[in-house]
Amino acid sequence: MVICFAASWVGFAVAGEHAVNITPSLEKVEVMHQGNPVVIERVQQQNHLIGSPYNTTSRPCPPFCVQPMTIAPGVETIGELELLGYLKRISTGDRSILVVDSGIPDWASKGTIRGSINIPWNTINVDFAEGFKNAAASEEIDNIFEACFGAKPTKQGWDFSEAKTLVLFCNGAWCPQSPINIETLLMQGYPPAKLKWYRGGMQSWVMFGLTIVRPTGG
Repeated sequence: MVICFAASWVGFAVAGEHAVNITPSLEKVEVMHQGNPVVIERVQQQNHLIGSPYNTTSRPCPPFCVQPMTIAPGVETIGELELLGYLKRISTGDRSILVVDSGIPDWASKGTIRGSINIPWNTINVDFAEGFKNAAASEEIDNIFEACFGAKPTKQGWDFSEAKTLVLFCNGAWCPQSPINIETLLMQGYPPAKLKWYRGGMQSWVMFGLTIVRPTGG
């Protein structure tokens, strides 16, 4: 079962001199995760190296092919600072935004971004034209669209007029999982302006030494 809200955000810290800051004016982001105060910041050791599994440069293509900079017309591609900006809006009480890790659980268990929820690409990637194969899958997808995304079911389909802005990411610029989720959402009529794509994903996130969290709380 997908849990729609993973964390609440409590503040930002001004950058200090001589630290490995996020920007010249931003040192870290303070958050509440699973009821405990935690932070997003960069690794402070300046000789720190990227570890497994994101230190690999080459993966078999297909399926792990380099993705285009623009994934679909009207869907904005964003970077790390823009993603932190969306998280800042969440921290001030904006519940119209949801950050979604589209990776499968095996990858999400290796680490994800604090404040995101994991909705694997194959959870909602179904052939809508042929209908659902089983009632359990249909019920789970309906729950995700309504409870997590804020869409409203109608006799004509889904009403996305009050749906959340979704910020989707997966494992890297070579990863097809968030693009597939975006394609599925667009097929269902999700407004492109309400879909944002963090193309760099986890590989870029760890390249900048930004804090990750594991679903078990690590």
